[in-house]
Amino acid sequence: MARKDTAADAANPGRLKQIALTYKMTRRADKKIGLVLAAVGIVTFGVFLAIGFLIGHPIYLGILGLLLAFLASAIVFGRRAERAAFGQMEGQPGAAAAVLDNVGRGWSTTPAVAMNRSQDVVHRAVGKAGIVLVAEGNPNRVKSLLAAEKRKMNRIVADVPVHDLIVGTGEGQVELKKLRTTMLKLPRVLTGPQVTATTDRLRAMGDLMSNMPLPKGPMPKGMKLPKGGPKAR
Repeated sequence: MARKDTAADAANPGRLKQIALTYKMTRRADKKIGLVLAAVGIVTFGVFLAIGFLIGHPIYLGILGLLLAFLASAIVFGRRAERAAFGQMEGQPGAAAAVLDNVGRGWSTTPAVAMNRSQDVVHRAVGKAGIVLVAEGNPNRVKSLLAAEKRKMNRIVADVPVHDLIVGTGEGQVELKKLRTTMLKLPRVLTGPQVTATTDRLRAMGDLMSNMPLPKGPMPKGMKLPKGGPKAR
């Protein structure tokens, strides 16, 4: 029992420190966060306390109002902290990959499956909705990257739907803060075993391509690939 209490005591400072760091990070982007949280807490508590006096139970409603005030403040804090975090990540290289890592259970992500010299990049996620290719970078350049990667996916797993998304704030693009929601709204067409089989197949193909010895420099003219190699479906 003593060990459990010691572990709990050690964990509490860690949680408080994490909350404090999150608050500082949020405050850098949201200067009014302190006033907003105080207002939410005071108004919630005040409403329940007033109702308590009206019905003749100020102590009971006051305690309930205090608990709900903390809850309401925590919810508002969480939402504003998330908004601040996305605001700081917006436009940063690899931001989409960070969001993909936290989409949820059932999704397998592979960052930077395609990239060009300008550091435009395409990430891949596999889930029950199929394969989702997420691009971040210049919208005009990433379209060609997406098209090439989509053709490759159609050759390797032709029976799995492939979706493509471009992260950004322009027309036809998906905002970073809405990326997770957009992916979760995609229709589910694969079963769990099918997702696993697709992931394993893509991983095996990636390992095969990375381990394949390739000649340096351009391929000599007239050189033909050996027969018996993998054929496009």
